[in-house]
Amino acid sequence: MIKLTHVEIDAKAIFLLAMVVLITLGGGLLITKASTGLAFAVIAAVVIGILSFVNTEIALYILIVSMLLGPQFIFGESTPLPGRGRPLTLRMDDFLLVIVGFSWFLRTAIRKELGFFLKTPLNAPITYYFVVCMVSTLLGYLMGRVKGITGFFFVLKYFEYFIIYFIAVNHLKEKKQIERLLFTMLAVCFIVCIIAIYQIPTGGRVSAPFEGEVGEPNTFGGYLVLMLSIVLGLLLTYGSKKQKFFLGILSFCIAISLAATLSRASWISLVPMVMMLLYFSKRKLPIIVVLVIIVLISPFILPKNVTERVAFTFTQPKEAGQVTFGNVRLDTSTSGRFESWKNVLEEDFFKHPILGYGVTGYRFLDAQYPRVLAETGLLGFITFFVLLLSIYMNALHTYRDSTDPLFSGLSLGYLAGFVAMLTQGIGANSFIIVRIMEPFWFLTAMIIMIPTIQQHSQAVAEPTHAQ
Repeated sequence: MIKLTHVEIDAKAIFLLAMVVLITLGGGLLITKASTGLAFAVIAAVVIGILSFVNTEIALYILIVSMLLGPQFIFGESTPLPGRGRPLTLRMDDFLLVIVGFSWFLRTAIRKELGFFLKTPLNAPITYYFVVCMVSTLLGYLMGRVKGITGFFFVLKYFEYFIIYFIAVNHLKEKKQIERLLFTMLAVCFIVCIIAIYQIPTGGRVSAPFEGEVGEPNTFGGYLVLMLSIVLGLLLTYGSKKQKFFLGILSFCIAISLAATLSRASWISLVPMVMMLLYFSKRKLPIIVVLVIIVLISPFILPKNVTERVAFTFTQPKEAGQVTFGNVRLDTSTSGRFESWKNVLEEDFFKHPILGYGVTGYRFLDAQYPRVLAETGLLGFITFFVLLLSIYMNALHTYRDSTDPLFSGLSLGYLAGFVAMLTQGIGANSFIIVRIMEPFWFLTAMIIMIPTIQQHSQAVAEPTHAQ
């Protein structure tokens, strides 16, 4: 009688043998017919796939690095045009995520004990929102509002963020893993900031590396605000003197890079971020002292282009399309966002109120909430709000129940960063942008798993104390 364990071992051996055979055959065909660049890319993909299959954590490190240090490729018009939807942007981590995700699916299929999707408090809200996006886009495609398959690609990109979340929650089991992965995220942030600071003397607005000729400063600004909140949360609760020194240097580099983005939406989101830190932190005095110092010295240290950028909001020469409130006239960029809200709420929403126009079925909007309402209707807006509320409530419970300094600092910073993203979403697509959402969902996985990890640690420690 063959034992079950033997069958499992044989299954793995057969799978690995089949992989070797396929790689050998594929490699032989590739060498004879493919270019050097394509051959190198395929070989790299195979190597990453095997590494991901063998060790999920290696795959997570690769994904973290590629989130901000991977190049992107734009298909279609690089600038959204009225009535023509949006360009499709693919990045290196899109391809990596397909490879890693496929390897993860194979691994869970072979090792049944790993489970497919770990049950978490966010599974249901994620499913509801994703289903509504799919149904809305399908309906928009059938009615001719969504052109081609672009909308479905965008929905799949949303699903990518959730895949990152599910891979991470399935892997995270102990505090040391969170420490290693979090440090990797901070190290990547430090590298990105150094590159951004290097861009400053060239003039113009800085953006994340490898974004092509036209960067996205607002996107980069949102990412920096999110990471700054994490760094400040850790500074208030966690770390040795050396770790705090690194966190202090990193926060300084983030602040310089954030100022150089000239992203007003990101700057505005700093206000609720600091308010959240002040409200929830047990160490309020350091925050107050730093805030007072910044307010006092900011008029003397802020670069001229930063103050001009702020003033430009209200001092732009008169042009068509500007919105006025009494004697206050807003610049065309800010006015455009106000008009987007107005058009959706007063007119276009009522044409398709239940499921909206479908993802990419409505014209480009650089504001998260009217965009969700226009594209997915009332059902999409409600499920999106339920998802955000679930994230916030779970993060709040994690922070209040955390006894470990690392977990307290991470959850405190996450809460502040989450509220900052909610604020930035008023004038930016914060919860859709790849460079913000990939780190965000990775951090969300950490926050969701902290209570489980903490309970497991306490359960292991109790028998030891009893002895």
